[in-house]
Amino acid sequence: MTGLLVAGTTSDAGKSVVTTGLCRAFARRGVKVAPYKAQNMSNNSMVCAAADGTTAEIGRAQWVQALAARIAPEPAMNPVLLKPGSDRRSHVVLMGHPAGEVSSSDWETGRRHLATAAHTAYDDLASRFDVIVAEGAGSPAEINLRTGDYVNMGLARRAALPTVVVGDIDRGGVFAAMYGTVALLEPADQKLVAGFVVNKFRGEQALLSPGLDSLGRLTGRRVFGVLPWAPGLWLDSEDALDLDGRRSRGDATFRVAVVRLPRISNFTDVDALGLEPDLDVVFASDPRDLADADLVVLPGTRSTISDLAWLRARGLDAAIFDHARRGRPVLGICGGFQMLGRTITDPDGVEGQAGMSVGGLGLLDVRTDFAAEKVLRLPTGAALDAPASGYEIHHGRITRGGVEEFLGGARIGNVLGTMWHGSLEGDALRGALLSELLGREPSGVSFGAAREARLDQLGDLVEEHLDVDALLALARDGAPADLPVLPPGGSA
Repeated sequence: MTGLLVAGTTSDAGKSVVTTGLCRAFARRGVKVAPYKAQNMSNNSMVCAAADGTTAEIGRAQWVQALAARIAPEPAMNPVLLKPGSDRRSHVVLMGHPAGEVSSSDWETGRRHLATAAHTAYDDLASRFDVIVAEGAGSPAEINLRTGDYVNMGLARRAALPTVVVGDIDRGGVFAAMYGTVALLEPADQKLVAGFVVNKFRGEQALLSPGLDSLGRLTGRRVFGVLPWAPGLWLDSEDALDLDGRRSRGDATFRVAVVRLPRISNFTDVDALGLEPDLDVVFASDPRDLADADLVVLPGTRSTISDLAWLRARGLDAAIFDHARRGRPVLGICGGFQMLGRTITDPDGVEGQAGMSVGGLGLLDVRTDFAAEKVLRLPTGAALDAPASGYEIHHGRITRGGVEEFLGGARIGNVLGTMWHGSLEGDALRGALLSELLGREPSGVSFGAAREARLDQLGDLVEEHLDVDALLALARDGAPADLPVLPPGGSA
């Protein structure tokens, strides 16, 4: 098998960025490359086509990485997707389809069948592609989880994958984190860790070089490069950690306030709005943040009923009512749209207690009933005299009263709701919607072109600052045989 594991010192160290960049760089060289992540934990997912003609759900990061590799996304690229339902339980998506739950109490035994499915998916990809760039999860040095690991070194050991460890220097302590990541591993795992990549460096490279040299001497492993801090580069994010890094733009004409729900999901729905030069898109969790907004967006959520209760507890419901009463637009997407309706019922306990029924905000004449079977669709249609498309991931079944249909949802005047994630990525629809709601002319911005430009920019950064040829040779030839074993892992 030919491949490479991109691991990290921590979550959000830059594994997804490096994996995406390598997929684009390898593809440019004519390599038939595929991304892979055995297990992803994220509420930000995407719908793709499966080989049998059905639709499937995978992590957003792997979907984007497939685009970087210039291939079609498929379920095998993210065979296990865990969608957090609470602090202790996660909903399981296996090869693109719902497969029950897993809890922290049975984290090892409850996931054995998931490991088998993940291994089968990897073998399938490896039989069809020249190189697999596998992304790890969290850190391989989470030694408390090593016994049941099939995402980091468990995967590397099984597939003999050479491994590079990515560290975020912007957090501080990157040299200790890199050395410690290797040193805590057992000898057989250490023998697969071939080197490091430093991420988010800003400053003078000459000041960093002594540390890189020392790290090489101390570990017997090379640094494959240093990626610079690139504030203008953003990719479709896979979890809410990235929301803190999104900054307000003070010179914009219009302000869009996106309610930051506790269990927010698919918040990349508003990324296209962020590209518009005259829109300032901010995430808000306080009623005062909605007061001067030109447009309020209620995004998707993994737990509509719980997040609706949170909304009311913070007084955000009154702020949304006031915003709509003043004739200003409100847009709800999936779970956010369901909150705008009259009632939400959960007869089968999809979100928790069976038989629960709660009142919505009542701004749209819509009833939502949750059903056990998840809907996965790639719908197309039209709205506002513009072509439209998107994707659906939900358990909710919608019943409209006497209201206008809008992209699988409903509309009454300035209050709109849609079940279609990703619809704002359509340039014509986005332009028409903003023209109607905000009275501004379409900007001509192309979301698809912007995403492709970002992938190319990332590929350029990787080509310039990483030794891509050495990493490709590493993927093809495996880890060097003479890598030293470091204490204390080597002395255990």
